[in-house]
Amino acid sequence: MRQIINSTYVTLDGVIQDPQDWPSLGSFSDQGNQVQFELLEGCDAVLMGRHTYDGFAPVWSARSGDPFSDRMNSIPKYVVSTTLSEPQWQNTIVVDHDPIETIRDLKQQPGADIVQYGFGRLAHELMAEGMLDELRLWVHPFFTGTGTPDDLIYSAGSSGTFDLADTTSLDSGIVILTYRRPAG
Repeated sequence: MRQIINSTYVTLDGVIQDPQDWPSLGSFSDQGNQVQFELLEGCDAVLMGRHTYDGFAPVWSARSGDPFSDRMNSIPKYVVSTTLSEPQWQNTIVVDHDPIETIRDLKQQPGADIVQYGFGRLAHELMAEGMLDELRLWVHPFFTGTGTPDDLIYSAGSSGTFDLADTTSLDSGIVILTYRRPAG
């Protein structure tokens, strides 16, 4: 069965919104870029909610000529949304009804793992259903000091248990914590 691997940027105070505005976003270094590329290369589908899609689509669809951008643009992208009707980003499939069952069916299909970017309502629903298999938190070494409940990784009523599987420290101070759902 395919695994869903969530990859999310988070600050020390739990903020996940608007990482493009964070001071450390441009400081991944070659090591961080390699980790991101290996994750995307090992997957054959991308899963995201509408908010993440709206942030990703204009950026990645405008880029090409490097392995990461070319892979991101060519891989199938599943976007959970009831309002997106005509996506402009190539290879985008809109999941507009019964997302949990659709994703459950997608996990059962043959293929490589599925990477999910962003940690909003969709990620919390997948976690509640036991469908989020791995979580990679890219912890950025600062506090934003701002944010509403919608800006945080925390969500009331959401819970799950994961085991620490790996840690990777980047020269920038970003630490990637990889957690996996316990077996059984």
